[in-house]
Amino acid sequence: MNKTLAVLILSTAVLGTAACSSTRTQRAPGEQVDDAALLTSVKSALAADSTANAADVNVDVNRGEVKLSGFVDSASHKARAAEIARDVDGVKSVQNDIAVGESSTAGEVIDDSVLTAKVKTALIANDETKAHQINVETKDSVVQLSGFVDNASAKSAASSVAKSVTGVKDVKNELSVKSY
Repeated sequence: MNKTLAVLILSTAVLGTAACSSTRTQRAPGEQVDDAALLTSVKSALAADSTANAADVNVDVNRGEVKLSGFVDSASHKARAAEIARDVDGVKSVQNDIAVGESSTAGEVIDDSVLTAKVKTALIANDETKAHQINVETKDSVVQLSGFVDNASAKSAASSVAKSVTGVKDVKNELSVKSY
């Protein structure tokens, strides 16, 4: 009886450990928590710095790798954002995909917002793309895709979907394939 109980307890422990481990396509719960905390820390650091223009910067984190994207007005804002992200404890690397462009008029911002919504809707409707993994920003009808996707096929599909939306002039695919 005691031997059976010991085997049952050991089996439960092994299965419980396996359930919490990461797989090729999924992070372990601890990794997800670490990335969420790191994401919050980087966003807070950017928001606290008045020179980074943080409102226009998207931040994604995967296993300690920080990906910055979005649009800013100057190269100095782009460089400052990367510098701030690198200084956050726990950041392993920073990929700076922030695009530099000029300020938009109110009409352009509205048009770009409509295009962004159309692209997001198209990504949601597509079976190959996981829209929740993809950030979409638009400036002057140029769409920037950023974030971490599961594989190269999803990255390619996202570009195709965005390019198919009427009104999109160009697509900058800054998506990264998750490292496992």
